Amino acid sequence: MKLILFDADGTLVDSQAVIHDSMVQTFVDFGYDVPKIEATRSIVGLSLNIAIATMLGRETDAQTAEMTEKYKRNFNDIMHQPKYASTLFPGIKELIETLAEHDNILIGMVTGKSRKGINHLLDDHEFHPHFITSRCADDCPSKPHPAMVLECCDEVGVAPERTYVVGDTSFDIEMAKSAGATAIGVSWGYHDVDILHRAGADKVIEEAHEVHGILDLNGNNVHA
Repeated sequence: MKLILFDADGTLVDSQAVIHDSMVQTFVDFGYDVPKIEATRSIVGLSLNIAIATMLGRETDAQTAEMTEKYKRNFNDIMHQPKYASTLFPGIKELIETLAEHDNILIGMVTGKSRKGINHLLDDHEFHPHFITSRCADDCPSKPHPAMVLECCDEVGVAPERTYVVGDTSFDIEMAKSAGATAIGVSWGYHDVDILHRAGADKVIEEAHEVHGILDLNGNNVHA
């Protein structure tokens, strides 16, 4: 049995527009300069409090906690507008549905989203039957801490060395390596490919279907 854990934003879904505009509104609400899109992209995947503190160049504090709550309200206000609909990246739906057909593959999610955000994503794309485990910012320390991966492994009874983490940021790669899992980076997300390689990715893929070439469905881990 093997476990494959997907990051969400930047890996499964393209949600940078709603994330960035929610962050912009939050910074404006607190009197800060409008952040650039590059700054927002750089922190996607971190837990919100840490992400906001990182963008401000300081440690988390009472104000970053307030900004986190304000961000959540801003996000909820705009996420249902049609122009902010998060769409699956090409090939993701087919990949998930194909993997779900294999009895020796378990699918999960490890994300900086909230539990509410996970449920919204699973509802939108009818993924609930396929994802049997998940950990998020409500459950665990922020990436790159390995807790999300290790707790999913413990829940389903699959060892980290038989686990694959698929993500688009260095935080995903570092989390996977710290947990002892195979780290698969994706080129279509929010961190540049060279950043993923420097973080220690075992493989960086350009298209979703390439996951099939990395998973040995007959039983062995495959590293690039």
